Amino acid sequence: MIPSDTLNVTHEDARAIDDCWNRIGIHGDKSCPLLDEHIHCRNCTVYSDAATRLLDRYALQQDERDPVATAVESELKTRSLLMFRLGEEWLGLATRSLVEVAPLQAIHSLPHQRSRALLGVANVRGALVACLSLVELLDLEAGTAPATGARVMPRMLIIAAQGGPVVVPVDEVDGIHAIDERLLEAASRSGAQAGAKYTRGVLPFKGRSLRWLDEEQLLSAVTRSLT
Repeated sequence: MIPSDTLNVTHEDARAIDDCWNRIGIHGDKSCPLLDEHIHCRNCTVYSDAATRLLDRYALQQDERDPVATAVESELKTRSLLMFRLGEEWLGLATRSLVEVAPLQAIHSLPHQRSRALLGVANVRGALVACLSLVELLDLEAGTAPATGARVMPRMLIIAAQGGPVVVPVDEVDGIHAIDERLLEAASRSGAQAGAKYTRGVLPFKGRSLRWLDEEQLLSAVTRSLT
């Protein structure tokens, strides 16, 4: 279970950053005198400076795991994974790393990106949250949606990184599924994940080959991309 203070992405930012864009800017009463010059808050140095401070915060935080929660989870015979798609590849991520699944929204690039994986920032309930490309982190090839005839809805996953939540856009979300741990253990022993970045194993699911991600390695890579 993710701690409640991790879920609240606005609590500490509201005290540390003057979110003027929500008060007098484009998301407020639009009374800011700088709007005449910049048109939109994302073009203003105040907004970009706040985004930079947000990214600095990720570098200062340390990961704290709950040993009791970890012990309880180890006793379970199933493990909950969120199944999602990037291009033509289906992936599974442990739900303990997930804050929520959110609708797709605008990503605003930064003038000085810190890594190729950093796409920019998004406004999540008034707080700036860093956005990363899992395609870049996992060395995947950008692909198109499979031709299924069904309506496909891209989403954003908000995941719990060490310094705070980050947003990653995905092409499709299948849902959360409980997977037999014996199946996961067999997948991790199979060696099918050899050469696949941040991957614990590959297992069959709904007629697909599902890549089961190693959340600890992935979240460590996320932190490195932000610092």
